[in-house]
This record gives sequence, C-alpha cells and structure tokens, in this order.
Amino acid sequence: MLVPIFTLKLNQKVFPRLVTVGKYDGKHPSLTAATNGGKVFIHTPHHRLATGGRGGRLSASGTESDVSLLSIGQYVTSLTAGRLDPALERDALLVGSQTNLLAYDVQQNSDLFYKEAPDGCNSLVLGSLGERREPLAFVGGNCSIQGFDHQGQDQFWTVTGDNVCSLALCDFNSNGQNELIVGSEDYDIRVFQNDELITEMSEAEAVMSLCPIGVGQFGYSLANGIVGVYSGEQRMWRIKSKNQPLCLHSFDIDGDGVPELMTGWSSGKMDVRNIRTGDVIFKDTFSAHIAGIVQADYRLDGKEELICCSVEGEVRGYLPSFPEVSQRPMSDRGLEQKKLEELNKRKQNLLLELKNFEANERVSCSKDPRSGEVGGSDKPMGVIPAGTLLKTEFSAIIPDLRVPGGNKMGPHLELSVETNNDTIIRSVIIFAEGLFDGESHVVHPPSTALSNKIKVPLLPEKDTPIDINIKAFIGKPNSIQFHVFEASRPLHRFSLYIPCPLETEPHPLSSVTFTVNERLERVTSWLDSCFMYGPGEDAVTSPYLHVSFMSLRTNTPLVIKMEPSEGRKMTLQTDDMDLAGDIIQSLAAYLSIEDLQVVADFPKQMEDLRNVLEKVDEFHKVRQQLTAEMADNSGIIRNLVVRAEDARMMNNMASMKKAYSQLYELNRELIMGYRIRSNNHMELLDCLKIVNQAVQKAAKLRVGKPKAQVVAACRAAIKSSDVDSLLRAIKTGAA
Repeated sequence: MLVPIFTLKLNQKVFPRLVTVGKYDGKHPSLTAATNGGKVFIHTPHHRLATGGRGGRLSASGTESDVSLLSIGQYVTSLTAGRLDPALERDALLVGSQTNLLAYDVQQNSDLFYKEAPDGCNSLVLGSLGERREPLAFVGGNCSIQGFDHQGQDQFWTVTGDNVCSLALCDFNSNGQNELIVGSEDYDIRVFQNDELITEMSEAEAVMSLCPIGVGQFGYSLANGIVGVYSGEQRMWRIKSKNQPLCLHSFDIDGDGVPELMTGWSSGKMDVRNIRTGDVIFKDTFSAHIAGIVQADYRLDGKEELICCSVEGEVRGYLPSFPEVSQRPMSDRGLEQKKLEELNKRKQNLLLELKNFEANERVSCSKDPRSGEVGGSDKPMGVIPAGTLLKTEFSAIIPDLRVPGGNKMGPHLELSVETNNDTIIRSVIIFAEGLFDGESHVVHPPSTALSNKIKVPLLPEKDTPIDINIKAFIGKPNSIQFHVFEASRPLHRFSLYIPCPLETEPHPLSSVTFTVNERLERVTSWLDSCFMYGPGEDAVTSPYLHVSFMSLRTNTPLVIKMEPSEGRKMTLQTDDMDLAGDIIQSLAAYLSIEDLQVVADFPKQMEDLRNVLEKVDEFHKVRQQLTAEMADNSGIIRNLVVRAEDARMMNNMASMKKAYSQLYELNRELIMGYRIRSNNHMELLDCLKIVNQAVQKAAKLRVGKPKAQVVAACRAAIKSSDVDSLLRAIKTGAA
C-alpha cells in the first residue's frame, strides 16, 4: 500500500483546500500553501528563490531557510499552480482572493498579471478545455466562471446556478477532451463542454470538492460529510461521516493502473478508498485537520510521492507499495479479501437470525404466568398473518384555513403507509436523498396511538425526481418483535403541482413560447411521467392540450398549452422563471430535443433586473468615489506625518500635537470609509449574483446551441453596459 518515507515540520499554519505543488524553475517541485496574514508560503528544499528586489512580493521566512513567503495582502480563497504559458518552461502560481486573481512568476519574482475579479475567486483550476489546446486559468466565483490565458485576457465566461465551491477538469464523456465539472452551493454538479451545459447531477448538500480520477470518473465531497465517486452520470458509491472531508486526491497506490481516492478529514484522518467499491484500503492519522493532499517527486529520485499536509504544517510523504507486491495479479491480491469480507458479512447475518430463532424458541417453551400453559403467550413472538402486505400512497393535502387549529404546515404531499389487516406499524424509516435533513426520517408513534396506518408529510424544496425507500416495523399490538417490510416509491419531478380549474385566479403574467415538432400523445406521455396526477383525460381527447396546475409549494398556477397548428406551438404560463427552465429541460430530455429556441416574456423579472443593474452602476460609482477619496487622504497622511516629525525635531510640541490630532481624525474617517466601502462591495456582490443568476435562468430556458448563444449575447451586453440588449437577449436569445 503506502509506505511513509519522510516527515517535515514547516512551522507554518496551512489553510484547508489551499495546498498545491509547482515546478517554478521547471525542475524542482515546491510545496505551496496559503497561510496567515494574507500570505502564501513556498517550500523549496532543493533550491533557493530570488527573494526581495524592487516590486517583488517574495520574502524570506525568518524561521525556515527553505521557506519563502509571498505577500498577497488579501485573504487567500483559492490556490493552484501549473503551466499557464506554453512558451515558458516552468509553472506559474495562481492565487485568488475575494476581489482579485494574481498570476505570479515565482522564479522571476514578478507578476504575470493581476486581474480584478468582482465575482470573487472561490475556486481555481488550470488546464485545457474542449478543443482549445492552450491552457486557461478557470476561476469560479459568484454564480459565474471565467477563464484567463497567460496574458490575463478573458477567454471564457459562463454562468451557473449559485456560488461556485469547486472546479475540476476531466474527460467526462470519454471524447478525448476535457470537460469542466462545477460544484456549487445549490447542491448541483454541472458539466460544461466548452461553454455548453451538457448534464446536471443533484446532491444533498453543497459540493465542496471535486477530483478527477480517470476517463469519465471523478470524486466529490459534500458539506454534510459525504464522499463518493461518479462514473459518468452514474454514482458508483458514496459514504457519509460525522467529520468533514476537506480535500480529495487520486493516486495509484498499488500499481494496478487504477487510481484510488484519497480523502483528508477534519478529524486528522487520511484514508484511501477503492474507486469501484469505496472500501478503505489504507489510512493514517495526523494530530490536526488535513489541509491538502498532492503528489510530486519531492525527493528527486524519479518516484512520485503522495504528500499529505495538516493545518499545523506537518507534512508526510508516502511511496506506493513495492513493485514485487504491485506486480501481483489483481485476482491474487484483492479477490481473496473481498470473498472473505462477503463470507464474514453472511456469517453475521446468519448468527443474528439464529439468535432471533433461539429467542422465539425460549419464549414458546416458557409458561404463561396467567394461564400456566407452556407457550400460551404470543406476546414476544411477533407472528403476523401470512398475507400481510404493505401499501403506500401519495396524496395532496390542502388544509382548510377556516378550521381553527387545522394543519399548520400548509399545502403539502402526504405519504400514507398502511397494512391490509389489523397488524400495527410500530415504526417507519424513510430514506430519501434531498427530501429530509440527514436524508432519513423516522416516525415512531407513541404506544397509545398505534394503528395500521402512518401518514408522513412531504414538501421537497426542489423539483427533482426522488427515490423513496421505506422500512416499516410491523407486528401485533402486543408484540415486542416485529417484521421489517420494505418498499420503494418514486416521487415524480413535478409532484408538487396538482391539477386545478383553468379559470383559477390569478392567471400568470409571464410566459414562454416555443415550437415542438411532436405529436400531442408524446407530450401527454411526458406529463404522465413527470406530474403525479398527469394532465387528466380531457387533455388526451381534446384537439389541443390545455391544462392548469397549482403549486403546493408556492400556491401559484402553472398553465401548459399546445396548439394543433403547424409546428406544434407550446406555451408555458408561469411567473417562476426557474420552474419554466426545469420544465423545458425535462421536456427536451424526454423528447430528445437537441436544439430549442424560445421567446420568454417575464415582465416583472425584467423590471426587477433593470432596477438591479441600475443599483450596480450606482455601486460602481460609489466605489470609484471612495477609492479617489482614499487616495487623496493617503497623500494628506504622508504630509501630516512629515509635518509632525519636523515639529518634533524642532521641539514644537504644539504643532506636533495639532498634526497628530489631525491624523487621528483622518484615521477615523478612513476607517469609516473602509466600512462604507466594505458594505458597498457586499451589496455589489449580491446584485452581481442576481444578474448572473438571471443569465443562468435565461440559458436554462434554451437547449443546445441557443443556450450557448444566449450566454454569449448576455456576456457581450454586460461588458458594454447595454441594459436593453441584455433584456432583449434574455427574451429572444439574441442581442
């Protein structure tokens, strides 16, 4: 497996997820990480960097001779290293902060470029995307992703649904080109082929880390302690821990040509898992949180080591297992262990069954204290009729608000779990990803309220299909042993929308119009597959489709119409732009539509967006004004300091006191101005997030090439500050 070969104590604090390795001179690997004070330390055990110099950011560490400090001056939010300029024979260091991106030439101790990033730099990844061979630095920020070349030119831009938490480049669809995988705070993993979104996968929490493993495979970790692996769109496995996974890395530790997944945890544990099964095959423990895991030939002996770093600056290097062990066939190394684990698991299950049978036998042979008969009591036996069945059913609940003390939850779905006889349900356990906090829900009624039926209210936060797995403990009212019944039910994507009369008020003011070259029956079949109650019989027999639904979540209507005219014109009437996008994406996937252009009319949202853009302009003007005032005050401060020092040397205490009093007042003004500027920046970020989300929603209304076109048109309109062109692009898909 892994053999520890060296340990270092760097005496530097290390921020989690901000660890990388770069060959800044083209030959020697250097461990790099973010540390306190807005600085990045670079460990160079094999050579010395050129520190100091005019305009250089690098300085020597006062405690370690082989550690240099790079002063950023801002809190570091992302970090990576790699070959950005193909013409250079060395790596560049990329450092992201809340407002800027720095590309640094460590060897020359100079900036390659320093770009303003108004959306922030939450995550960084460097590499090529799609057909473009030139590497780009991809920056994930506030609902947006940008790509910069080695000159700092913006070569890529797209939007995503929420703040970006993690990025990775991986050949997702096995076409020999990299796709961009994006994890965000809205629990989704999105895959972009160039600037086109090709697939989405929903998870249960914010996606904090992504790690490419091989062709079509990548690992991921969530904020709730889940770690797993995807192969394409199919999840291979996942595990959950009470600790937080802080970093991921892939590395072949056993020489079989298949990399394993390494995870660094907040508990200080580093474990290695098989990517096929998720089984732990190696683990080690540190005294502090794991900050990062990287790989490099750090001893310059021609062998790649796995390097693990803790937040306290402890670094350990590991080598893969010995060649003679690695060269053994997989059948000789893993199949025996796997078979042994399966047999042990089967043994435990059989022992548990035997224990239950022995307990039943003892009870059946004991005397009933009331009757004195042997086996006269059936209390613990848990015997139930042979034909006992477990039935499950969904229903929509709309409470009557006029009834005092009625249902306080409001409209919702209800899952009914029921047996077909007089047995009772002692407890129900429901497993559903993304439906409950913790992904499971237990209903355990008191002994005085036991019956053969249990009702569970459901209200999903998002319109996604959910597989619900149910386990029910069933027995007699006086039983202490219960039978476990299992059932599975799918919850349709748009289950929270129930049919309502067409004349239901108020009617939606917004709509999306497009043409679909499909038969009415196909669209009706899609409605049946995605809506719990379907369109109803009238929609099938009518010459055109016209159905209305009401949302249990927001109590707002949704109208779907399809005319029998040429081209099959369809209209979605809803005031929810997100819902319209979800419906169009679902319909396009069901009907295998590759390209779809729409005309979107959302008057209220467009008016709100216009107001937000006006606020953005105001915030930019305020920031420029505050920056100018700060620059003026800086000049006054220099003059006052010189004047106060001259007065001190001339023993003119009155003038010195007056100068320092002015400095004190000016300092207070600067602090107040900084607070205003900070608040202005946060409000600006909120407004930019709304703008980026509006572009993302507009893109979600389209499919295929029109989706990429609307993003490009919106980007051009935002760059030129043309509000009318932006609103026109969102409505029609073209500027």
